[in-house]
Amino acid sequence: MRRMSWFNTVSITLGFVFLYLPMVILVVYSFNESKLVTVWAGFSTKWYAELLGNEAFLDAAWVTIKVALASSTLATVLGTMAAYVLVRAGRFRGRTLFSGMIYAPLVMPEVITGLSLLLLFIGIGLDRGIFTIILAHTTFAMCYVSVVVSSRLVSFDRALEEAALDLGCTQLQAFRLVTLPIILPAVVSGWLLAFTLSLDDLVIASFTAGPSATTLPIKIFSAVRLGVSPEINALSTIMIGIVTIGVISASLMSKRHSLRQQAEEQAAVRG
Repeated sequence: MRRMSWFNTVSITLGFVFLYLPMVILVVYSFNESKLVTVWAGFSTKWYAELLGNEAFLDAAWVTIKVALASSTLATVLGTMAAYVLVRAGRFRGRTLFSGMIYAPLVMPEVITGLSLLLLFIGIGLDRGIFTIILAHTTFAMCYVSVVVSSRLVSFDRALEEAALDLGCTQLQAFRLVTLPIILPAVVSGWLLAFTLSLDDLVIASFTAGPSATTLPIKIFSAVRLGVSPEINALSTIMIGIVTIGVISASLMSKRHSLRQQAEEQAAVRG
């Protein structure tokens, strides 16, 4: 094994410090007694208690969670279908246009995406609210799911599907019983990625949200413009904790699935 040079070690350390030191400071100051976020006055959890009594933040959080759950689920279904078509359908008329439309949101500025969706909703007379935010988030999140699932389908051994078809399965049964369980870690990763993107989005949501639907990033951005309060630090700490738990859970599930698959393959070889 090659030993890391001092340059690589210093570079990695500085990179991690640059990325995570602001988060650590935010978490520490969320337990600050003082109302001034830059002045430490002792340890306290009172801002978490006040956050639980802030109806505006709670309502925005509930809207954000509903939008994230719905849009990530829809994006996962549509993105998986798109990935399957791109990988398994071969060459067909309109493939270039189809793949370009799938991957366009990856490089398209969010301002352009949000503005175009806003004009679309106005043109068809659709009132802006939770439903329009879900549609918007599904539109830009499904391309990320498609990329993740496509990378797994490309390396998938099609002989397993062919064996299931030879044993009497239909195409749908082969996908449900063979393909889907094998690519499930990629599908779950795509869902988590879509959920995180929806949870974090500000630009597209600000274009497609209406007066009756305010997401948490929009609410935080509006509050920060008047000054950072310890309640925002507490709310951000909770969001960091939720995302961290989700990432760790997904990693454990993926590792467990990989170990189980390896055990099954070894058992099949021994048999």
